[in-house]
Amino acid sequence: MTSDEFARTRNVSRETLDRLKLYADKLVQWNSKINLVSSSTLPQLWTRHFSDSAQLIDLAEPNARNWVDIGSGGGFPGMIIAILAAEVRPNLIVTCVESDQRKAAFLKTVIRETGIQGRVESKRIEDLSPLRANVLSARALAPLRELLGFADQHLAPEGHALFPKGANARLELVEALEYWSFQADTYPSVTDANAVILKIGEIRRA
Repeated sequence: MTSDEFARTRNVSRETLDRLKLYADKLVQWNSKINLVSSSTLPQLWTRHFSDSAQLIDLAEPNARNWVDIGSGGGFPGMIIAILAAEVRPNLIVTCVESDQRKAAFLKTVIRETGIQGRVESKRIEDLSPLRANVLSARALAPLRELLGFADQHLAPEGHALFPKGANARLELVEALEYWSFQADTYPSVTDANAVILKIGEIRRA
């Protein structure tokens, strides 16, 4: 997928596409110095990272105002959501949680240079006071059982977690149910036939 194909698929404005291109350029530039994403995935950047992240915004509740992305790394999905939200959900504020100071500096640079609203918490998720998120996301961070602990800590009572998962999603759900009670809906990924997105709410310790 090219940047123009992404723009057509998502029906984004020229301003949003320009912000995404700026983000892409910064990612490639910084990736040569710090490991934001695997260099082998850069040729598929717009599919593997941008489109894969963008699909999550379609699953968020329309009235969501506070989105927290944990373990943001190079900004996926949090930074993509923040850039798209500037156009389609201007009242949505995205907070990226990233404890690696260099990666956090990168995320702050992208926010500043794209001119979008967004926040970066450069702390460990365990060390933050409850963030009361309407949406909490994490991509390739930890097993579902562990992610639900973070969601339990930082979601608002009616909030939902969005977790992209691969072929082992069903096994992770079974394992998580030994420790947690929750409501889960499963959506197919638009970028990987073997992957799904889990939308999880009503999280309680079992």
